[in-house]
Amino acid sequence: MFRSFRAVLICSLLAVAQACAQPAPLPLPFLIPPPLPPPQKQQPPAPAPSPFPGTTQERAPSHEFFPPVRAVAAKNGMVVAQEPRAARIGVEILQKGGNAVDAAVAVGFALAVTYPSAGNIGGGGFMLIHLASRKEPIAIDYREMSPASTARDTFLDQRGEADAAKSRETGLAVGVPGTVAGLALAHAKYGSGKFTLAQLIEPSIALARDGFPVSYDFADSLIPVRSLLARWPSSAKIFLRGGRPLAEGERFVQTDLAASLSAIAKDGPSAFYEGPIAEKIVAAVREANGQMTLDDFKAYRAVERTPVRGTYRGYDIISMPPPSSGGVLLIEMLNVLEGYTLKPRDPESLHLIVETMKRAYADRALFLGDPDAVKVPIAGLMSKKYAEALRAAIDPQHAKPSNDIRAGEAPTFDHANTTHYSIVDSDGNAVANTYTLNLNYGVGLVAEGTGILLNNELDDFAAKPGSPNAFGLIGYDANAPGPSKRPLSSMTPTIVLKDGKPFLVTGSPGGSRIITAVLQIVLDVIDFHMGIGDAVAAPRIHHQWLPDQLLVEPGMPPTTVQGLVSRGQNVAITRLGTSVNSILLTPDGPIGAADTRSRAAVSVGY
Repeated sequence: MFRSFRAVLICSLLAVAQACAQPAPLPLPFLIPPPLPPPQKQQPPAPAPSPFPGTTQERAPSHEFFPPVRAVAAKNGMVVAQEPRAARIGVEILQKGGNAVDAAVAVGFALAVTYPSAGNIGGGGFMLIHLASRKEPIAIDYREMSPASTARDTFLDQRGEADAAKSRETGLAVGVPGTVAGLALAHAKYGSGKFTLAQLIEPSIALARDGFPVSYDFADSLIPVRSLLARWPSSAKIFLRGGRPLAEGERFVQTDLAASLSAIAKDGPSAFYEGPIAEKIVAAVREANGQMTLDDFKAYRAVERTPVRGTYRGYDIISMPPPSSGGVLLIEMLNVLEGYTLKPRDPESLHLIVETMKRAYADRALFLGDPDAVKVPIAGLMSKKYAEALRAAIDPQHAKPSNDIRAGEAPTFDHANTTHYSIVDSDGNAVANTYTLNLNYGVGLVAEGTGILLNNELDDFAAKPGSPNAFGLIGYDANAPGPSKRPLSSMTPTIVLKDGKPFLVTGSPGGSRIITAVLQIVLDVIDFHMGIGDAVAAPRIHHQWLPDQLLVEPGMPPTTVQGLVSRGQNVAITRLGTSVNSILLTPDGPIGAADTRSRAAVSVGY
């Protein structure tokens, strides 16, 4: 069966490669909004001349080069998040005796109020936990799920082609949200016991009820999504004023969201998944041509999974298992790269990293999906022997075209846009949490009377074999739409251990670019001995197999870029839309580094 499926894959690659042969830079749906709204009814501007022969370059926005990353040292605990108010709420919980899980729950609810482009209770995500008192790490999967009525052809048009509007712009795109269930599960099982769920939600209720001044970053994020929000009257009345986006300094009050949060604080997650909130969300989704039912809400469960675990140069790598593809691909790539001596910003080293990325993303397309629906060869993909086979096929001097790369024989080695925050406490506990609405502001729909902005996460399914999603990712039957399934994700919350104790806590938003961003933080810290501030600030690269294009951030040395071009890499200079908020643990305490690619990101410690 595997070989016949590979035959289908190979036959379809020619068409896929043709469609992806000369792509524009992939969309950047969240985190780094441009200062002016992108043209929506005009042709996009032509690529700007590039200073590097053989490359393309998008027109540079005013903030193309970002402010320096400032590493922040603390003695006890640290929260690194993409919005200051939420980060400070987390630190206050730590200061009052809460553990890292308590703080993570409080930050998760707070970001739903203060960072609505990605923070949420209408989406889902993954939480990775290390508790000093336990030997084994914990992975909580609160990824959104498709309604039970979802079929293989739900996102196809009448011709049988993938219909992006269905999977991104209508109620069909909305998955049953998992955030409330996931945060509640984390609190109930792994919190300190010093705080009730209501106490952790109370700061968010106050922020939503009383409001706060709109920051420059928040106001700027609304500009490119004005038309998205204007489609829905329930959203427009919250985020727009007379048809224009909220401006910096205006007070942002969310009365309905405060009421929804109050209900959850009073009655727990059942207030979200049963009763008036669920009824209003289902009504909004169905009015937007979706298929969700109250039974879909009642059936939702956040689940604990076994984290994936690997080793790299004496460190233990702990990350998320499927339905996240992040942890498996991260460990697969590290296994390959462990066989090389890598040098920072060295063209040959970067070429080896790029060729490794291509092969890992080819495996992602074929093998990875919801583990409750398909068998995923996790052990094979993360096998050191499989890495040897991949490494042997890499030419250190010449790029291999993506349409000549096939997914590997991983089963033969098998033994059987988004926001991220990192938190550590004084007792050695650590949390890496990544959650999302998918695209910037999700589907743009606020369920009337709830204040809850809904996701468009079901675009992460492979609507049709070989058809790219919003991030250009290719998928096949392992990630096909179906009833009550969790779509494959790239979120990669990761904790690196040294001698059994947290050494690095990291993760990022950025869609398909998340995994490679986390990979490069690990390499920068372990291989290149960078401080965490320098590692977060360093320009990054990304390749995802298809389209066959190496994306390189501005700031990469020209000689390095030219060295990649000379090896046959198809280079485009562009922003990547990642923001790797990280904490490095030292004998003197944690050091936090907030990624300034997200202008509001902050490290707060005590």
